[in-house]
Amino acid sequence: MISPTLLLTHPGGAHKDEFLACCVLLSRHAVPVERREPTEADLAAPEVCVIDVGHAHEPELNNFDHHHLPRDLPPTCALSLVLQHLGLYADAREFCEWLETAEWFDCRGPVDTAKWLGVERAALARLNSPVDLTLLRRFAQAQRVEPGQPLWEIMRMVGEDIVGHVTSSRAKLDQLARHVVRWELEIGAAPGVVVFIPRTDSLADDAASGLDRYIERQAWARDVVGSVYPDRRAGGYGLGRFRDNPRLDFTRIAAEPDVHFAHARGFVAKTSASDVARLQALVVAAGRV
Repeated sequence: MISPTLLLTHPGGAHKDEFLACCVLLSRHAVPVERREPTEADLAAPEVCVIDVGHAHEPELNNFDHHHLPRDLPPTCALSLVLQHLGLYADAREFCEWLETAEWFDCRGPVDTAKWLGVERAALARLNSPVDLTLLRRFAQAQRVEPGQPLWEIMRMVGEDIVGHVTSSRAKLDQLARHVVRWELEIGAAPGVVVFIPRTDSLADDAASGLDRYIERQAWARDVVGSVYPDRRAGGYGLGRFRDNPRLDFTRIAAEPDVHFAHARGFVAKTSASDVARLQALVVAAGRV
């Protein structure tokens, strides 16, 4: 991408797609944002990044408008085009559950989006956030947003968090793919799968937070009953139920000498044990029919 010196989007009412597209771009380029109609010179100049206006999708010129695209195309908004150009779109669709809904809302409107979601139209209004409303209203009122201004700084933070979430989520999944071990154990007199993450120096401290998504991507969700993962607060491991599976009740091992915590509701426990055989024995002991 040729580094822009200016982001340009349309005046008038502000929408989430161009606002977030600008946010993502600001995470890479600390440049002003202007809200006005583009000129032919703007569209021809790659140093001016034109977003959600101009009737041109020309990534080589940093033009990212979707309004001229075919009506039967899957919902594709300005944010979609920017993420595609940055090579982040596939991961963003996987890790940002809100993205597809944002695409539908911008391209199909609230009525069709509500039908697609399977909810009443009124339900969408009940999900409105005052954070969204304030940021979009303030953005709509601005003609130019520059570095150092509160709105610009917030927009850049939003973009950094979106990009950071997408890239870190991908990194976690890649790490889990290298380290996760699948245990097949007898849990409550029936077979069950427990996912084990060994403690290694190369594994991020919060890698376990991506475990649910990793299990889903491996198509293991129907078989997995629990997980064993490094305890971030201390040595040893955490033992947990997968999606609150009732086949594990960790209160059953609360009295074990190497178990220093078992939640009263039975969904998680912490142990100082690190030997694989001992960890498996604790999980089996927590099993119930």
